[in-house]
Amino acid sequence: MLKKDKVKFIVEQLDKFYPRVHPPLNHSNNYTLLIAVLLSANSTDKYVNKVTPNLFKKAHSPDQMMQLSYEELYSIIKPCGLGPAKAKNILALSIILVNEFQGEVPDSFPALEKLPGVGHKTASVVMSQAFGYPAFAVDTHVHRLMYRWGLSNGKSVVQTERDGKRLFPKDKWNKLHLQIIFYGREYCPARNFNPNLCPITSVVGRRTLFK
Repeated sequence: MLKKDKVKFIVEQLDKFYPRVHPPLNHSNNYTLLIAVLLSANSTDKYVNKVTPNLFKKAHSPDQMMQLSYEELYSIIKPCGLGPAKAKNILALSIILVNEFQGEVPDSFPALEKLPGVGHKTASVVMSQAFGYPAFAVDTHVHRLMYRWGLSNGKSVVQTERDGKRLFPKDKWNKLHLQIIFYGREYCPARNFNPNLCPITSVVGRRTLFK
């Protein structure tokens, strides 16, 4: 199957499985979205969504977050993993947002990626979900499925993002990111994966192992 045919089939199937998608991380504004995405690194949405109600009740803006001590913040976000670094970065970026951006989350990749703890993937999610900017955010699910479907070589998330942007229509990037995540969790997991039971991989995939 040619890549263009794979892409057409994948888009059609994902639209059937997930015609409407909503961001999986609970948030109420651009700032809480940024913090939730930052917390999701090396964690799961499930753990983040358990932690953030308590956190955002105490602080849902950068100026409020600055009022929390490192110890208090760390005690709240500890279940998400990498607590010391995340607490330090959240407090540092909150100070920067207040001092340099009037408390607002910037709407540009360069500005976001300069914030402590904010990498390209986090910036991509914020740019797409907060500001509607076309971005193809690559997390572990997207990286894994792009490889299994023979659309990327799996060597790096940078290459996977490049291939995704090249193959899929730009106006579908934001929705596709979420659709692939939901599909990966439900039908194409990292462990105990049977390609014959996966509606998409059984048709287009040529790689059953992910390295």
